[in-house]
Amino acid sequence: MAAGEVVTFVLGHLPAAPARVLEVGAGEGDLARRMAAAGYDVVAVDPQATAPEVLPIPVDELSEPAASFDSAVAVLSLHHVHRLDESCAHLASLLRPGASLIVDELDLDRFDEQAAAWWLEQQEALGLEHESEHDHEHELTAESVVARLREELHPLSRILTSLDPYFDLQLTWRGPYLYRWRLGESQRPVEEELIAAGTLPAIGVRILGTRR
Repeated sequence: MAAGEVVTFVLGHLPAAPARVLEVGAGEGDLARRMAAAGYDVVAVDPQATAPEVLPIPVDELSEPAASFDSAVAVLSLHHVHRLDESCAHLASLLRPGASLIVDELDLDRFDEQAAAWWLEQQEALGLEHESEHDHEHELTAESVVARLREELHPLSRILTSLDPYFDLQLTWRGPYLYRWRLGESQRPVEEELIAAGTLPAIGVRILGTRR
């Protein structure tokens, strides 16, 4: 489920309804439903989705007229996208000139062993089980978590490089992310305090773009 402050961020930067909006990596469609309820004409895609509101295809396979969307939204999704360059190029082709791009992401280059150690400690304190059988079989360490994410996900710099040919981009916010990764809303103020104290890096980022 999309966090309330993420929904507020997205809705606060969309053009006026009933604009046509493309959501990339929509998951089970929670944000897409919220946008539709606010009056937007939403097309949502995610290759892993099962919700009827979300097309189960990657964005680079979406067949829609060129320049037919007024905005695109990507919440914690671009770091997963296969064929990133091709996907960003196709995404750009679907947006009209001047259309907005709204991105909520994590800065993987800032996710260091200190951040991973804190995240693991909070899971243990909350009594959370590991995410997969693989994690049960291998003891998780801060080093292994950082290594796995850097192996599996695109860093922010790579995402920005893929978007840059088509969009004027502005990084507008840095803040907490780890609480959204299994820990829960109760850990948000704790993470914010540690970021303010310089103990944890601000891993969450928000980017606004304009289609050239």
